[in-house]
Order: sequence, then structure tokens, then C-alpha cells
Amino acid sequence: MVSSWRQGLGIALSWEPLEPQHKAVYLRKSASGETSRLFSFSLSSPRPPALCPRVTRWDGGGWPEQGRDFCSDTFQVARGSRDDSSPQEPYHLLKNMTSKSRWKLLAMLALVLVVMVLYSISREDRYIELFYFPIPEKKEPCFQGEAERKASKLFGNYSRDQPIFLRLKDYFWVKTPSAYELPYGTKGSEDLLLRVLAITSYSIPESIQSLKCRRCVVVGNGHRLRNSSLGDVINKYDVVIRLNNAPVTGYESDVGSKTTMRLFYPESAHFNPKVENNPDTLLVLVAFKAMDFHWIETILSDKKRVRKGFWKQPPLIWDVNPKQIRILNPFFMEIAADKLLSLPMQQPRKVKQKPTTGLLAITLALHLCDLVHIAGFGYPDTHNKKQTIHYYEQITLKSMAGSGHNVSQEALAIKRMLEIGAVKNLTYF
Repeated sequence: MVSSWRQGLGIALSWEPLEPQHKAVYLRKSASGETSRLFSFSLSSPRPPALCPRVTRWDGGGWPEQGRDFCSDTFQVARGSRDDSSPQEPYHLLKNMTSKSRWKLLAMLALVLVVMVLYSISREDRYIELFYFPIPEKKEPCFQGEAERKASKLFGNYSRDQPIFLRLKDYFWVKTPSAYELPYGTKGSEDLLLRVLAITSYSIPESIQSLKCRRCVVVGNGHRLRNSSLGDVINKYDVVIRLNNAPVTGYESDVGSKTTMRLFYPESAHFNPKVENNPDTLLVLVAFKAMDFHWIETILSDKKRVRKGFWKQPPLIWDVNPKQIRILNPFFMEIAADKLLSLPMQQPRKVKQKPTTGLLAITLALHLCDLVHIAGFGYPDTHNKKQTIHYYEQITLKSMAGSGHNVSQEALAIKRMLEIGAVKNLTYF
């Protein structure tokens, strides 16, 4: 039996295996040489002898008495009594040391976690600017005409009598003259437009028309929606406007599932109208050129498809109900370009600049709604070339090159809207 001892403890502890059950006994030796038993333990689960070290602590005189076996991690007190004046038992010392080590480990893990979170926030802060208005759980009060009043600071005293969607009667009975070509007018495209309006509709659902105060949210496609958990908040608005081919399926927790309107153009129509929208969603065509009217006509009338005249091949088969299609009034493109971006209406064809679908949707919402919120707008810093610009695909700012969109100018326009309170932000910008 291997033993060791230390001065002044007055307790002997020996460890050795006992089969079939281990037994441990505490002994104390008095100054006169007499020994007395302090504890006896039976250990419920035996261990192999090779795994049972023998440790003895003694006062330095004579041969150590038999002590306690610590082979088992768990033990039960069988019988015995304790002298309160005795030193702390090795088991309790070991337990205290283990507990302290555990807390130190947890503290270190917590420190590492805090450092990681702070690092992540510091990187994201490069994109965070001043205009962040978190929306509380309760609905924000809606005041009729408030958006119109605030939008007048941006657009001037423009008329809200303009129809949101183009109507057949304005082109069939009386030809409505237009001063500009697409995308700012319909000049030169009237015949194509007439055929399209004959098979589509222009009405706004009664469920929206009847609202005394319309609460709207324009959901952008920006990467800031990723992991935002805004889905339930977005679904509570009266009108939810989405853009292009941004998916809903699989992203409901961040972007919601309700879609009142979806603005699109032929090259961005690569989505399943019946999967990514609701049965009553209005699909609003934003026409940038005459070929856009030609494309929608061939899709809805099942005519020979158009394959040329697009910067990206649009869908050749598109399963959609013609009654869901609306044609956006080019008036909104005109005032967005003129009032928000200060773009000339007459531009050389090769360098034509135009608003994005997102800015156009905000302009539309300010015309239709009394309260307008936005989410998922804004692009990464121009120096961050690896940051994705959409919440659903891995493309960067490089893809915007040659698009004819001035994203820096649009960012200033949206900031201006936020400053005057015409719109509020659910994310950050």
C-alpha cells in the first residue's frame, strides 16, 4: 500500500479496492496515540483495482491508519458520526476545487462570446447610419392624409388624382397624350398598350379602397432583412408591397408572407406567381420600354414569344391570371426621377438613368397610403465589395454596374424622406 502524509492533519486516509463493495473509514489519532473512527462509507459502484489510487494523509508519526477509498465518483453514507472540530474532508476540498474550476471555465466562455458579439457589431456598424426607427409592437397611429402632407415637401403640390394603374378608357375612347416615351410616359407605345389593357384590369381591391387610413410597408430586397425576424410585423400592415423576384417561401420569419402588390418588369419576372404571392396579389408591371408591353401581351394571350430586345431573357412561360396584372402609371416614374433624383426626362438612349423599382415603390406608396414604412433598403458601403446586396442571393454591388441606377443618389433621396418623416424605417439605412 502506497502512502503519503502531511504534518498537523491528524487524519489518516488510505485508498485501496475492496470487492465486491468498497468501504472507506476515517480514523483520527489523538496525541496519546489512541485512534477513533470519524466516518465509514460504503461505495456503491466498484472500480477495477488498477484505477484506485491510494492516498494517505497523516501527522508524520508511525504507520498511517487505514483511510478512505475514493474509487467511486458517487458514494452513500452508511453510518458514522462527525466531529465538527475536524478539518475539512478531502472530498469537500476536491468538490470546491472542481466547482471553482467550472465557474472559471464558464466565465472564460462568456468573455469569448462577448468579444465575438462586439466584433460582429463593430463590423456591421459600418453600414448603420442615423435613420433607424424601430417600430413597437403596438400599431403606430395612422392619420388620414399625413403621408400626402409630408410628401408634398418632396414632390410639391402634385395631384393625387392621378390613377395608380393605367385604364383602358383613357386610351380607347379618348387618347391621352403623353409628353414622354417610356419609362416616363407612353408616347409611341399606345397601340401596344391598348392591346394589353384590353386583357388586364386596373381596379384596386375594395378591401384597400374602403380603409379609412391605409398602413403600408414597402419591403425591399436588401441584405439587412436577413435574420431580422420582421415577418410577423410585416404581415400586420394593410398593404405590403414587394419588389421583383424577391422570394417569400423559406424566408417568412424575416420578410413575412403577405403580398398585396408586387412590382416587376419582364427581366425580373423569374418567380412563380402562384408560389411567391397570395391568390389575390396584384402583379404590377413597370414598363421601361415598349418591348415590355409586347412581352406581357404574348404571355397573357399565348402568342409567339418575344426573345430579343431585353438585357436578360424574361420567362417564356409564366402561369398567371390576367386579372391579377396591372400596368403602373408612368407618372410615378416621372416624379420619382424628376423630384427625387433630378434626372432629365430627355436623355441619350445609351446613358439613360432611371429610378430603381424600390424607389418607385416608395413613391407609389406615398401616393396610395396614409402611413408608409420601409424595410430592407440600403446598399453596403462601396468599399465592401464582398457584402451581398440581397437577402436571398449571393450577388454584390458589382452586379449593379451598367444598370442605369444611381444608388448613391437614391440613398440621399431616401434619407431625405426619413428626415422629414414621410417614411419610417423598420430596419436601418
